[in-house]
Amino acid sequence: MILQLHKSISTQEAANLAVELKAFHITTNDNHILITSSGMKEVPVGLENKIEQYWVFNSDMQLSAKSFLPQKRQICIGDKIIGGNSMQTLLIGGPCSVESEEQIRQSAELIMSLGLTTLRGGCYKPRTSPYSFQGLGYDGLMLLVKMKEEYGLTIITEAKDATHIEEVIEHSDIIQIGAKAMYDQGILHACSKTTKPVLIKRGFGSTLQEFVQAAEFVLSGGNENVILCERGIRTFETGTRFTLDLCGVAWLQHHTNLPVILDPSHALGKTYGIPSLARACTAMGIDGLLIETHPNPKVAKSDASQQLTHEEFTQMYHSLKPVAEAVGYKII
Repeated sequence: MILQLHKSISTQEAANLAVELKAFHITTNDNHILITSSGMKEVPVGLENKIEQYWVFNSDMQLSAKSFLPQKRQICIGDKIIGGNSMQTLLIGGPCSVESEEQIRQSAELIMSLGLTTLRGGCYKPRTSPYSFQGLGYDGLMLLVKMKEEYGLTIITEAKDATHIEEVIEHSDIIQIGAKAMYDQGILHACSKTTKPVLIKRGFGSTLQEFVQAAEFVLSGGNENVILCERGIRTFETGTRFTLDLCGVAWLQHHTNLPVILDPSHALGKTYGIPSLARACTAMGIDGLLIETHPNPKVAKSDASQQLTHEEFTQMYHSLKPVAEAVGYKII
């Protein structure tokens, strides 16, 4: 249940009520909001004169629900805007992993040459095998920062666990919570205390409800800038790496007020269909695409089979623009 208090209620009184009700207390648009579990269905006795408005929910999808906030949330990424009424699709490109200064510089120059603004690159890599490349860590993060400073790009990178989340929060423009970290309470809690955009990837075995509840952890801590990212779920199919759940995307667009980004690179796991998937995603009027591209994928240290060459990425970008325009969107 969400309780919006009267504006006459002071911050201290709101905090006291939160303790009394064992509720989360956040301030949004100068309103004091208390969030309890979805088990509460009625305004507590004695508080009727302190409540301006309230919402009752059947599940713990509350702050993210369209029944609470009908308008899609607007999020600023550098000087770009997604969500709200922006009708813009943010195309994020870059390698799976930051491997060297030369490699990430070439990627930054590609993004700049196309008039795009957001560069991705993994620094702390959560790998399935302990023998795989684990990323450059802090050194890789500093290379991303260097590209940001030299080229004026915004950067997104993933936090593998809570041991380095503060470094990622400090230096990145968008904090990515990967599919394997979606349930990491340390990461979710830390991200709830910043105002930077947080992109949460859906776990490959997670339901839509579980996915959105991860976002609720960040929202309920006071950070309103949450983005959902669909990157494929594990099904019975073995011909592809995962199954990109476009039905799930339609569900998220219908039921939640959060911007949605798609990652076809991780879903398919092979380059041959990524441009086609990206076009299909764009046709749904989404808020962003996360596409992996590498100067020379053959020598990539991680996920080599799913990274487009720079030429392939460029061709894909130009093919996306008319699709976006057909649904009233613009690729940025």
